[in-house]
Amino acid sequence: MIVVEDTTGPNGPHPVLAVTGLAREARLAAGPGVATVGAGGNPERLRDVLKGRSGPGCRAVMSIGIAGGLDPALVPGDVVVATGVVSAGRRFAAHAEVVAALARRLADAPGRVIQADVAGVEAAVLSPHAKAVLHAETGAAAVDMESQVAAAFAEFHGLPFCAVRVVCDPADRALPAAIAKALKPDGEPDILAVLSALARRSASVGGLVRLARDSSAAFASLGRCRALLGVGLGVPDLGQLLRDVA
Repeated sequence: MIVVEDTTGPNGPHPVLAVTGLAREARLAAGPGVATVGAGGNPERLRDVLKGRSGPGCRAVMSIGIAGGLDPALVPGDVVVATGVVSAGRRFAAHAEVVAALARRLADAPGRVIQADVAGVEAAVLSPHAKAVLHAETGAAAVDMESQVAAAFAEFHGLPFCAVRVVCDPADRALPAAIAKALKPDGEPDILAVLSALARRSASVGGLVRLARDSSAAFASLGRCRALLGVGLGVPDLGQLLRDVA
């Protein structure tokens, strides 16, 4: 089952579309002026879900959730407001006015907030070496598996794109492959898959504990960011901004 929740709010008839990978991310993103969509950490399935929409049905697209760290200076809970998404040799720029508005909204966040590119990939980047290589190739601060899909969807429909991603596993920490794949199609964790990985010793208890600690810090930070972003995820009505200038 795919997570899709549509709501409208005071920002107008069209919400901001929040593109997520995990069900928990979608639940945090949901609210007035927001529609959420997710596909369980599967970029190809996410593309199919977005293609299946009768129309964009939104005024902007935001990729929001947790991410892997690529910049060695970032720690779990640090926030990246994306200036763009680098994927498969090309770069999708985030809307500059939206980036500035999000940065202002998040200025009071208790943790570190930076503006930088993120990398969009088709499969999880698991090892510190692979993260270092991707960082060197792209200059991106963090990596996830939804931002490139969200950016391409926004570009196709001529919509503003933005992303807010919170670091979970830092650059120097490996992500257990079996745990990274332990997701149901709706983005909920597959507990049986996790237990099976532990039984096969393809994941260690210590690695799972570290991941749980990192994840707790990341989701706590994401929750604080969500509260600061407010209605419509803090994405300004660009049409209204143009009318105000005129």
